[in-house]
Amino acid sequence: MKLTVLLRALAITAGIFLYSACTPDSGNSGDKPSPPPLPPPMDIYLCFGQSNMEGYVSGGGIPEADKQGVSDRFQVLAAVDMPALGRTKGEWYTATPPLCRGDTGLSPADYFGRAMVEGSSDPDVKVGVIVVAVAGCAINMFDKNPAASSSYLNAQADWMKNIAAQYDNNPYQRLVDMAKIAQESGTIRGILLHQGESGKAGANNQNGNDNANWAAAVKSIYDNLLAGLGLPPNSVPLLAGQVVGNSSAIINSLPAAMPAVAHVISSQGLSAAGPSGNDALHFSYEGYRELGQRYAAKMLELLGDGQ
Repeated sequence: MKLTVLLRALAITAGIFLYSACTPDSGNSGDKPSPPPLPPPMDIYLCFGQSNMEGYVSGGGIPEADKQGVSDRFQVLAAVDMPALGRTKGEWYTATPPLCRGDTGLSPADYFGRAMVEGSSDPDVKVGVIVVAVAGCAINMFDKNPAASSSYLNAQADWMKNIAAQYDNNPYQRLVDMAKIAQESGTIRGILLHQGESGKAGANNQNGNDNANWAAAVKSIYDNLLAGLGLPPNSVPLLAGQVVGNSSAIINSLPAAMPAVAHVISSQGLSAAGPSGNDALHFSYEGYRELGQRYAAKMLELLGDGQ
């Protein structure tokens, strides 16, 4: 009998405790800690291509002015380890150039991200980029099929092989792997491409079948990326920048092959690198800044933030 009374008393005491713990205390609500605020949303952009997307290094390297004043709302997910910069693959950092690899330069992705931060209608949104690029490579390099991409890579010069080795000889898979990490922090809003110089005549046979099959190859890469990231078909815009000199017949053909998603970003009037601006393949730093802003202007328009 005494045991039964004791158990009932314990049950009542426990019930009172649970009730008081679950019932708001209007008199002391100010003393209770508030839940941590949710982090601001992040809009993520995948950037791939060849040397102009890497960021071609000319002159004395990246101007110091381009390394200053980068908002912490503009982030880069390191796609390779960059020990000299203190960056580790798969981690987010404020997007101070270089963004692609430790030995690359200023690229369109730099001023794309800055312009996206400035132009967004949401003052809290973060912009994140992932840059995977290989100088001089044909579009074949980003084939999902490792046999196809390795067949192309095996025929290339050692300097290109050394770059590809930093992506474990599979730049496509590295882009997918990094994008999956990025999806934990936000939403993929767009894909930026700058590739096409190897399709020009006299490109030392680096282009594979670029000229004949380039648009179809880009569409295949795009479709595979979206499928690999669990995104609906044709749900993300693809922005493709023209090459130096605005001579981009294959790039201009892209919207016909991908009418629902592809947009060409003009390089009209952009200056080229070189002592006299005579580099037929690479933009000057001014050219990179303006090209990045042109990518952003189109993306902001597509997002409904354009002026």
